[in-house]
Amino acid sequence: MANEGVFQPSEHKWKIPFLVFFKDASLVFKLDELGKEIIGIALPAALALAADPIASLIDTAFIGHLGPVELAAVGVSIAIFNQASRVAVYPIVSITTSLVAEEDTISRLSNEVPKGETSDKVSANHYETKELKDIEDSLMLENLEEGSTKNSELLKASLDPKISPAPCVSTGGRNEANSKREKRNIPSASTALVIGGLLGLIQTLLLIFAAKPLLSFMGVKSGSPMLPPALRYLTLRSLGAPAVLLSLAMQGVFRGFKDTKTPLYATVAGDLTNIILDPIFIFVCRLGVSGAAIAHVISQYLIALILLLKLITQVNLLPPRLKDLQFHRFLKNGFLLLGRVIAVTICTTLAASLAARLGSIPMAAFQICLQVWLTSSLLADGLAVAAQAILACAFTEKDYGKATAAATRVLQMTFVLGLGLAGLVGVGLKFGSGVFTKDTNFIAATQPINCLAFVFDGVNFGASDFAYTAYSMASAHNRKCFYNSCIYNVLKIGLNILVSILSITSLFYLSKTNGFVGIWIALTIYMVLRILAGIWRMGTGTGPWHFLRGQVRLP
Repeated sequence: MANEGVFQPSEHKWKIPFLVFFKDASLVFKLDELGKEIIGIALPAALALAADPIASLIDTAFIGHLGPVELAAVGVSIAIFNQASRVAVYPIVSITTSLVAEEDTISRLSNEVPKGETSDKVSANHYETKELKDIEDSLMLENLEEGSTKNSELLKASLDPKISPAPCVSTGGRNEANSKREKRNIPSASTALVIGGLLGLIQTLLLIFAAKPLLSFMGVKSGSPMLPPALRYLTLRSLGAPAVLLSLAMQGVFRGFKDTKTPLYATVAGDLTNIILDPIFIFVCRLGVSGAAIAHVISQYLIALILLLKLITQVNLLPPRLKDLQFHRFLKNGFLLLGRVIAVTICTTLAASLAARLGSIPMAAFQICLQVWLTSSLLADGLAVAAQAILACAFTEKDYGKATAAATRVLQMTFVLGLGLAGLVGVGLKFGSGVFTKDTNFIAATQPINCLAFVFDGVNFGASDFAYTAYSMASAHNRKCFYNSCIYNVLKIGLNILVSILSITSLFYLSKTNGFVGIWIALTIYMVLRILAGIWRMGTGTGPWHFLRGQVRLP
């Protein structure tokens, strides 16, 4: 139960809780309730993430039969489309998952009225709500990445005398009977769809009208034989941008419900449709690269349609009041996460540029290893999704015991997964590409580091400051947490700047001194710095993890 993990204030000095990462390490493989919940969310999410790359490989195989010019042209167009999508996708999915999980939990708890509530308890709760009103404005400074605070209505809802904390459970099959009787009001879900649709339309217009300049920037100049097919493919493919962003926004909603099976089914259906339509449009209808683009667009709209039809059976997509929409929170946190996307893009793009300067063979080796490096981490992304959804729910319920147990279990599972991937990647690269054997041992060895870096993102996004701000209002002594939080924000901003500077500096220096391997050492340094930033938040007991400094009874 949630009250088992309630923080008991301690008068002792700040104890750095770094050892929390090793707590219950022997249970990492135990299929208890928590273990089953994590795997039940992570596995379908990982499979859904892996479905698209597999479909893309088959798509590329069909296009390859048209000739090297067409294949190269489509490759450049896909790179432009993916880069434009990546800017919006990461913030939308991450923010939507956390906000929907919080609102769904609040809605569920508010419908549970405990029997025998005494007037004294009601009075105490109303007093807490009155205190909350006086200081709630000062507690809206934190953003999602630092553990975003919930708005005043949700904060008040958590202190409402009608609310009784209940265990966090997966909603993939949890409330199916309930869902059939009554739809949920989740304003963040409606907001995500509106923003996703608008961004998709903007991306479509941008790619259509700026196709030639973008292709020229990528090296496809006027007069190049690649320009006509690349232009046709990019223009047609851009028509699917609204469907792509809408479907990803809806995936974030389902992740917030802890339902990763529905997105998996929709993704598989769409990808299979794409694979079936590709040869028909490309060869039978003789549409060439245009046929490949049309098949892909149809598959994306099919995915969006399946998700929408499922979502409207569970959620009222038209909120009771327009002012309930969470535009402010989405935009504020979206811009902050956009900076993170840009930082990641700069590092990988700079690494590719430095590899290209070493020659065509090192550049080819870099591209192959980069794809293996990222693709093998899709399973880790599944664990990141599980961590975010479970933690957002647990923190909203103020179930700090489950929050700590879930975070440590996911991180421990991630490390074990990374070791397994290191072995598989090492063997696969050694026997699959002998020309790169000399450098693959290092690439494989970095898998545990990559996995932890990705999953720490999920842990941080799931650790909402809603629970932290509620704890900060418990007493006058605990209000000091607000000032500690401000100091933490300054340190975190400085840490992010330091991470960027060190990563870029190491890329330039190590690429000159160590060549191809030096680039990978620098990228590994970047990932290690990301891990340290994640460890700092939880391991020092700051922000939402402030309760770890005191006495916490863990389940």
